[in-house]
Amino acid sequence: MGLFSKDIKTMNDLFVHQLQDIYYAEKQLVKALPKMAEKATEPQLKQGFLTHLDETRTHVQRLEQVFGMVGAEVKSVDCPAIDGIIKEANDTAGEVEDKKVLDAALINAAQAAEHYEIARYGSLIAWARQFGRNDAAGVLQKTLDEEKATDRKLTTLAEGKVNLRAAS
Repeated sequence: MGLFSKDIKTMNDLFVHQLQDIYYAEKQLVKALPKMAEKATEPQLKQGFLTHLDETRTHVQRLEQVFGMVGAEVKSVDCPAIDGIIKEANDTAGEVEDKKVLDAALINAAQAAEHYEIARYGSLIAWARQFGRNDAAGVLQKTLDEEKATDRKLTTLAEGKVNLRAAS
């Protein structure tokens, strides 16, 4: 089902579709984060990826909980956006020889994924509240808060250390 598919007729259909989309994205990130941690040379970055991997596994579980809350089947739909972000990260990482620059590139890729997730979760929360599903909105809000915190940590690490080392 594509975004403008005939199968999306109602706001609830859209909500479930986007839930399936972010579910796919989170599951793909569970696969990508260990590889990013392996490539990272900055210890804080490596640990940050591993910490966020644990959080991401929890995000998958929370999404499964939300599927149950709204009476939808737990399933994913392909998300070309996250696939593209991950592919671009892999391609860029493969082209960077200087490990200090590689860490900056990995942060950039991770933030692209975080920003995608922040956008999706923000919409899902707004829609869940509109439907009177504050229970689902509350579960999704926990994840959104963690995604925003990860983005802030990445920015702090980039601006405080990694970008300066990469530029020298």
